[in-house]
Formats: sequence, structure tokens, C-alpha cells
Amino acid sequence: MLVGSCKTISSFVHEGRAVARVGRHKLYSPELDAYIPNGIPPEDSVKMARQYIETWASDMLFMDLAQEELSKSDLDVSKELEDYKRSLIKYRFEQNYVNKMLDTTITSKEIQNYYESHQDNFRLQRPIAKATFMTIPQGSPNLDAIRKKISSDKDEDLLLVDSLAFASAIRTTNYGGKWVDVTAIARDFGTDWETVKAHSKEGVVEMNDDNGNVLIAYISSMMPAGETAPIEFCSDQIRDIILSNRKHELVTGLEQDLLDKARTKGKFETYDKDEQDT
Repeated sequence: MLVGSCKTISSFVHEGRAVARVGRHKLYSPELDAYIPNGIPPEDSVKMARQYIETWASDMLFMDLAQEELSKSDLDVSKELEDYKRSLIKYRFEQNYVNKMLDTTITSKEIQNYYESHQDNFRLQRPIAKATFMTIPQGSPNLDAIRKKISSDKDEDLLLVDSLAFASAIRTTNYGGKWVDVTAIARDFGTDWETVKAHSKEGVVEMNDDNGNVLIAYISSMMPAGETAPIEFCSDQIRDIILSNRKHELVTGLEQDLLDKARTKGKFETYDKDEQDT
């Protein structure tokens, strides 16, 4: 049962009083207060309070029902709690150790070596491309010039396109000149890649959005699925892999070091079966 209305709940949050009761269980405002972030609008605070209270009430009802229905052995979770506590403490210690000891410096040579040694792992699942995307108002006087110049290979034409886009485009994305998954380009068009590909002509894709604006992109380079991705496309992934491997090596080394030291100091022993029986 809830104590009072939503307004009453809101007023209780800072008063250290009970805000809800389920049988013999009571929920007090400090617990509720800790759940609700500071500075959010009152209506959001009330909504979050009610959600928390109802979740708490449901938990308490399940607990009471379980106490009635389950056997004593089913209710005994002490072993699981002890196992979880031990795992959690071990995990926190390992994380603290890794944070202190991990070398996060990764050179371009390391990335290159990993890439060359694991090329089969970097086969493209989908095509990737280098592209420039723009959203241009339908009535823009610069639209025709952008259409004509966007696929040019001349620097002066590309500078002109950049200038015209800056003056008239609602949005421009060149993806930092990097390779991107074609699904990212498709998202800019608000559709799927097959639809984008169907509208492509000599690398230029043009469609209209729901407001009549012109969505235009020039795909300057593309690599099909199945090929090995270029290293620049994989470098962030490789960096994460190398860091993950270093973390694993640190933790594995820590565990072995602890065991070795414990054996050396006589803190860790194993017994064969005959010794156990005596």
C-alpha cells in the first residue's frame, strides 16, 4: 500500500519518513532520496518515485511469498552470497591492479604488426566507403553548382563545394575523411543501404527527405564486403584488442604470482589422497 498521494510522496522525500508499506516492510525516504537525482523537474521526480516504490513493493511481495512457499534449503542463499562476495571483491582488486599497472601506450608499429598477423580477422562483413553527405534546401541557388562539382577530382572544385555547402547546407558530414560502414551513410538518408545504392549514379546519391530538402552524397571510394579492411578502419578495434590482451596478461600474471608466492611462503599446500585419508 502507498502512503498518501504522489504529492505526499514528493513532500516526504527529505523528511526521513516512511513513504510506503507492504505488510511488515516499510520503505523510508532516505532510500528513495538516494535513487532520485538532484535537479530534475518535480514531475519527473514524482514519476521516478512512484516507479521505485512499485518496484520495491513488488520485490517485498515476492519475498514474503517466497518465505511461505519455498523450503528452508531453497531459502538458504548463504553459499551463493559468499561466492558472489568473493568474486566481486576479487574483481574489484583486479580492476584496481590493472588500473595501476596497465601500459596504455600503443604504437602505430604495434597496431601494424597485429594487423598483418591477423588479417583474416578483419574481413569486411559489409561494404565501407569514404563519402561526403549534405542536406540542401530544395530552393537553394547553390544546389545545381553543388550537384555539378561534388564529384570533381579538382581541388578548386572541392573547395568551391565546401564554400557553397557552408553557405547553404542545413547539414554537412564528411565523416572526417575516414572509411565508414555504409550503414552510417544509409542512416543519413534515413533508409537502408540497398535503397541508397539503388539511387547511386557514378558515386553520387540524391534523394529527398520528408520536408522536400535534397539529400546528396558523393561516395569517393568503396570497398566491398569480403575484402580485408584497411588498417585505418581497424586501428581503433586493434587498439582495444591489444589493451584487452594486456589486461588479461596482467590478471593472469597476478594470479600465478600470488600462487607462487603463497607456495614459497608455505601458505598454500595441496595434499594427495593418502594424506587426506590419514
